[in-house]
Amino acid sequence: MTRSTIEGFRLWPGRLGPGAQAALLDQVLAAMAEAPPYRPITPGGKPMSVEMTNLGPLGWVTDARGYRYAPRHPLTGEPWPPIPQALLDLWAELADAAAPPDACLVNLYREGARMGLHQDRDEADFSFPVLSISLGDTAVFRLGGLKRSDPTVSLRLASGDVCLLGGPARLAHHGIDRVIAGSSRLVPGGGRLNLTLRRAAAAL
Repeated sequence: MTRSTIEGFRLWPGRLGPGAQAALLDQVLAAMAEAPPYRPITPGGKPMSVEMTNLGPLGWVTDARGYRYAPRHPLTGEPWPPIPQALLDLWAELADAAAPPDACLVNLYREGARMGLHQDRDEADFSFPVLSISLGDTAVFRLGGLKRSDPTVSLRLASGDVCLLGGPARLAHHGIDRVIAGSSRLVPGGGRLNLTLRRAAAAL
């Protein structure tokens, strides 16, 4: 496990080995066949460069009405597929054993896609951490502080890496500057899948 200078951020390089990555990928691709990735629009009307879908009871969505969690795919109208057990187990081990995640955002980064600095602020209770799993091409991850103007650090997240934003780092600004195309052969067609586990609703 690696710690950054930002308290509450944790990184487990290579936490998932090649076999676990391949098995998880198969499950995620099967779920994506049910809930196809799409390119959402920000409230400002700008298409995002990443494609998204979700797993679990709730899914993060964005459109002209704003950012929010919803129980159904905005294009198909169907409920999101369930979160794979391997991800639930990983959350229980590294994040919170008492309250399971109810949302898993799946971001598909093809060549040229990125994610600007942002905070995860659409959840009901910020005491629950955010757990992120990388599959496929290596990403250049930027991590800052609570203010957008705070200094940032850059890290490379490779396939199988797992990181957590919790405690003081729960609301840290973060983003993906770029994805290093061809650094992995895991994802069919190339690119990176990022699986972000969150507790969106308040705990009972």
